[in-house]
Amino acid sequence: MSVVSFGEVLWDMLPAGKKAGGAPMNVAFHLRNFGFQTQLISRIGQDALGQELRAFLDAKGIDHSLVQEDAEQPTSTVQVTLDEEGHASYEIVEPVAWDFITASDAAAQAVSEAEALVFGSLAARQAGTRATLLRLLEQATLAVFDVNLRPPHYTPERLRELLSRAHLVKMNEEELAIIAAWYTDQTGEEAQMKAILEAHQLKGLMVTKGSEGAAWMAPDGTYLQQPVFPVKVADTVGSGDAFLAGFLSQYLQQKPLPHCLEFAAAAGALVATREGGTPNLSPKDLDLFMAR
Repeated sequence: MSVVSFGEVLWDMLPAGKKAGGAPMNVAFHLRNFGFQTQLISRIGQDALGQELRAFLDAKGIDHSLVQEDAEQPTSTVQVTLDEEGHASYEIVEPVAWDFITASDAAAQAVSEAEALVFGSLAARQAGTRATLLRLLEQATLAVFDVNLRPPHYTPERLRELLSRAHLVKMNEEELAIIAAWYTDQTGEEAQMKAILEAHQLKGLMVTKGSEGAAWMAPDGTYLQQPVFPVKVADTVGSGDAFLAGFLSQYLQQKPLPHCLEFAAAAGALVATREGGTPNLSPKDLDLFMAR
């Protein structure tokens, strides 16, 4: 089975040093560890940082043949600041190479042949990459929107357009409150999720809630809660990406939804125990973790 990830690939500049990152790349990385073929559509600069990213992707078995190179714009870097509890905040440089991803027949074919296309809102901040993404979404069998709001890199109008093209959506509790306010005055989680799901006729909506776990809602009204796995947090970089990869790895194999959610929560928790967003996790690691 194969999944294509579209969007940012970058270096997270952490206090302990730089780590390869970007939500779409992180999802591809974990899905690869879970046994999927993964391809990344992105753009890097013709610079040393770009070549280091290619070497990283190569070493991790992520197909980077659709990662473009830009002679003018630099490879993306993000300054990451951690608070006392390990929660991350981000200073995202712009413009960078992935703001200028161009359309190609090869990318369209890869998306049309994959089981899913994973994308986020950050890469849609500039018109060029946004237009490329909208074209690729027309080819997607399953469009998976990992919201990832990073002010000031989004507008309500752009988000509504991306939500209208999505099939599955993942967001955190803060993003749920922001987006739900466009559709309902209600403040309860279940009512807010239902409003978004119905407004965009989604196949499913996931909400991650940090220490409160996660929730899922389907069009038939199925509403599931998943408690958090208690762990000692090193940092939260990439936890949400691991959650999404964990969920998709089971959902695409048509596993029961409660299991998909539990596997996802375990993946997110395990990543939080280690520095950076791309520690190696295998399905065996997660099975052992869930069975403890």
